[in-house]
Amino acid sequence: MKNFFAKYNNIITYILISFFLLFIASSFRHILFNSHAFDLGIFDNGIYLISQGKNPYVSFRELHILGDHAAWILYFIAPFYFLFPSVYWLFFIQSLASAIALIPIWKLSKLNNLSDSKAKTICLIYILYPLIFNVNLFDFHPEVITLPLFFIAILAVKLDKIIWFIVSILLILGCKAVLALNVVMMGVWLILIYRKKNYGAFAIFSGIFWFIIATQLIIPAFSGEEAAAVSRYAFLGDSVSEIALNLIIKPQIILSHLFTLANAEYLLLLFLPVIPVLAWQEIPNLIPAIPTLFLNLLTEYQPQKDLVHQYSLPIIPFLIFTIIASLAHHKTWFYQNTKIRIWSLILFLALAKYVYFFPNGLYLKNLHTWKASNEAISLINTSKSVFTAPQFAPHLTHRLTLDLAIDSIDYNQVNKFHYVLLNLDNPTGYSSQEDIKNLINFLEKNREFQLKYNQDNIFLFEKIK
Repeated sequence: MKNFFAKYNNIITYILISFFLLFIASSFRHILFNSHAFDLGIFDNGIYLISQGKNPYVSFRELHILGDHAAWILYFIAPFYFLFPSVYWLFFIQSLASAIALIPIWKLSKLNNLSDSKAKTICLIYILYPLIFNVNLFDFHPEVITLPLFFIAILAVKLDKIIWFIVSILLILGCKAVLALNVVMMGVWLILIYRKKNYGAFAIFSGIFWFIIATQLIIPAFSGEEAAAVSRYAFLGDSVSEIALNLIIKPQIILSHLFTLANAEYLLLLFLPVIPVLAWQEIPNLIPAIPTLFLNLLTEYQPQKDLVHQYSLPIIPFLIFTIIASLAHHKTWFYQNTKIRIWSLILFLALAKYVYFFPNGLYLKNLHTWKASNEAISLINTSKSVFTAPQFAPHLTHRLTLDLAIDSIDYNQVNKFHYVLLNLDNPTGYSSQEDIKNLINFLEKNREFQLKYNQDNIFLFEKIK
């Protein structure tokens, strides 16, 4: 341990500050009832059920947790829930993964003969990249765990540590099925650019193998349908195989979806924070990021074209490595540490969503119902079934059955639940206030339910028959 602190003394402070800020921000967002059933509730519910030795069937998602993205890494998180079931484990793991990526970033910088001050600057570029902060706010996603893993995989190649590389790649594949495409292209990159045939061959083979197994066997078997994101590319087909075929035989469709104003804005957002430190000669280092970039450009689904959601995460490790190579081998537009750090800070201040915590910000808009929401939730003191609003779901997912008051509400289904917790003040965008008001009227007239709590437009009903 002493050797570790001595070796990475220069960035220990960065790691600790980053971790605590990310953990506090994501936890505070959750405490303020701004986390969501999609996606925090899904993962929390699935992992909790695994930890209890139960079938991890997420009732409000209507599928087994493996039917979502074949993310078997979630089974590795379950032991923490067995010790103490808490959603805060997910915030802890996500924040820690983002922060400890600084260790391999530092090591890669030093292997490229960069000075300590330049290596620190690269660490700051990474931690101030707006997506790192923003994605930690947006619930929990297992692909955040791949941030240090991708860097470790690159480092393993540089140090010729084949076991490190294999373990890193296997863990990456376990975080999300689509990451197999990045792993395949990482293999191509290692063979073409760095002549690392053994490493590249393993990445290509394992990536192709897992992508086929996950998309054609595991996800359909556990969900009864194609992978969830397939619908975002419906103009190319209704299945992964059909989409893959049409990508080859219908290039005209692809081009019409790539060259759009929305994509130009996305590329500007993605590269603006780092453009002054990129050398065009090092752009081939972005080859492993091509699948993510291509999928994000191809779809019309807006969350895949911003720096808020998780969809651009696989680009980050290779973007940072490209920066390392650029600063090590070329005179970039910005080369002085002070200029680079100021630029990174300016772009962080401009694009990071810390402003959501400001007075009148997005995360404080429910503050007037915060006390009532907590009181109502505290009255749900059993693990019986709950029907509730999406923002309450992550606070109630440690149970077998939970469903959401969204879309077209089936009153017959509502009758099957023991508790119904509703937010008339802010029903979220999935349901209107009129929908929730009608449901409340129905429950008030229903002899099977009694109103247990009503304050500040927060309603809790409990079944009495």
